[in-house]
Amino acid sequence: MVTGASSGVGRAAAVAFGREGARVGLLARGRAGLEGARRDVEAAGGQGLVLEADVADAQAIDGAAGRVEDELGPIDVWVNNAMVTVFAPFDEIEPDEFRRVTEVTYLGFVYGTMAALKRMKPRDRGTIVQVGSALAYRGIPLQSAYCGAKHAIQGFNESLRCELLHDGSSVRLTMVQLPALNTPQFDHCRSRMPRKPQPVPPIFQPELAAEAILWAATHTRREVYVGGPTVEAIVGDKVASGLADHYLAKTNFEAQQTPDPADPDRPDNLFDPLEGDPGAHGRFDGRSNPRSIQWWLTSNRDTLLTAAGGVLAAAGLRR
Repeated sequence: MVTGASSGVGRAAAVAFGREGARVGLLARGRAGLEGARRDVEAAGGQGLVLEADVADAQAIDGAAGRVEDELGPIDVWVNNAMVTVFAPFDEIEPDEFRRVTEVTYLGFVYGTMAALKRMKPRDRGTIVQVGSALAYRGIPLQSAYCGAKHAIQGFNESLRCELLHDGSSVRLTMVQLPALNTPQFDHCRSRMPRKPQPVPPIFQPELAAEAILWAATHTRREVYVGGPTVEAIVGDKVASGLADHYLAKTNFEAQQTPDPADPDRPDNLFDPLEGDPGAHGRFDGRSNPRSIQWWLTSNRDTLLTAAGGVLAAAGLRR
């Protein structure tokens, strides 16, 4: 099951699982995007099941999970990914907007995890992948609702992991912390900035995130960081959070906007899905990196360590 599967990271992740021959439950609000995702998954070699639902509705998510198990079989991997956001200073965000971001971007993960555990825990197997962000550790200006939700997921996930360990459960939780990505959200989000939103450079393609999600689902790792900027943000916050506050206050109002003026009448997907199929990519293809040296090193760590051990052993024998 992939939530938020109609566009962006969820769309790319669904296709990555499809390429492995998986049967994929595709959950989101927009029918056109979901049908596009189903076509992409099946073109990649998998099977897709369209599930039109809002992750902020716990009953709907549980019902979708039941339908997946009825039509595709037991859920082995559940990917929580759906999100919405508002780009604006905190004092310009309305209470209902903040609530909506929290209900989708945080509680949607909680409800998805509930639906997954309800089915996985009795079988004592399965993996839940929480799609996180560098912003789960390091908040930035103009995204207080989104950063708060990502921080909440991090704390919720750690608490639940402890409970599963206490119970001796074999159900596994992992969290994938992502960098800035070229997804359609920057044209679909609600924004009160004077210029068009953009991800804070450097920007990566959503297929890199999809590769990491697939890898995390099939490897035993508590948490993975994707991209050098993610590592820099998380580690930097641990060692110099005060300095980061001042740096982000000075740079990130500009860094999250393009030079182009925003359209004040542009529709957004905060409360309702937009029409059409948004696909996986946003408008930043020309500025986005398809690969990351940091991620290659992370995902090949065991092989590299084995090789390094072999080189050291050979060096010792030569002595």
